[in-house]
Amino acid sequence: MKLSDYRIEPADYKADFKDLRAVRDSVFIIEQHIPADLEQDDKDPHSHHVIARDNRHDPVGTGRLTQEGQIGRIAVLHQWRNQGVGQSLLRALIERAKKQGLDQITLETPTSASGFFQKFGFVGEGKVFTVAGNEFQRMSITLTPLAVKTRPSAKPREPSVPTEKLDTLEAHLESAIRLIAEARRQICIYTRDLEHALYGHNDIVEAFRQFAINSRDSCVQIIVQDTFAARGKPHPLIDLAQRLPSTFQFRTPVEREDLQYSSTFLLNDRDGYLFRLSAERYQGEWSPNHPARKRQLYEEFDRIWQRCRPCTEFRALGI
Repeated sequence: MKLSDYRIEPADYKADFKDLRAVRDSVFIIEQHIPADLEQDDKDPHSHHVIARDNRHDPVGTGRLTQEGQIGRIAVLHQWRNQGVGQSLLRALIERAKKQGLDQITLETPTSASGFFQKFGFVGEGKVFTVAGNEFQRMSITLTPLAVKTRPSAKPREPSVPTEKLDTLEAHLESAIRLIAEARRQICIYTRDLEHALYGHNDIVEAFRQFAINSRDSCVQIIVQDTFAARGKPHPLIDLAQRLPSTFQFRTPVEREDLQYSSTFLLNDRDGYLFRLSAERYQGEWSPNHPARKRQLYEEFDRIWQRCRPCTEFRALGI
């Protein structure tokens, strides 16, 4: 049976506890008869979790990466198996391990699933062992961490750079690319509709891709006001976010004042910003380093972000 779309996203162990447990209890405790006291351990609160959700926001799969570099608790509900969900969960966890700079990850899997992990390069270690009547195999894989890729190290804070006026799309593209390239770990965007001419430009998308794969724990937070317009046609940035789900987070406003906010901006964590008073025109200002103005915009962004809801309108695109 071919089911509809799903997406993989990072999970917060406390906030998503019920959804994580719903999948894991169904697969491990009910199906595999693993005792609850073995399935649940003290590593959960400190691990990085991922969750697969269908287009109704219901959980259909889980996985985690412990602080020790062990992948585990990969579970997919029965009706969602053979749909690529398990592969997507595993890829997201491997991507996370690389970003953390790990050179090896391990896992313990039922022997019946060892072939699945072998396809990703995992090899068996030691003898088969038994847990609650189920045979398990320890496996591992050696990684080339993304952290070894060269990226400019953080430099001492430089003097504030005076604001420069911009009045063309080309000037905005050039400034945005520089802000993305100079970001260390965080980029924040407030946009009406993911402006295809700007954020869908090939050079912008490539800059985001390099940021995502070369920055450990990279995070791009994007607030989209008009999600209907944003998904009106294929968008390269959404496609990239689908391939790198642990980096990109989308939210959309629900408060009237946030929906009526007419400006748009891009911020990085090096005190750089790009701001337009009106999203209708490419007339704005920017600076690669202006702490006071960047701080003001970030505080505004964070207030709105906290009031927003997850941007579920992109679920059909796999995010």
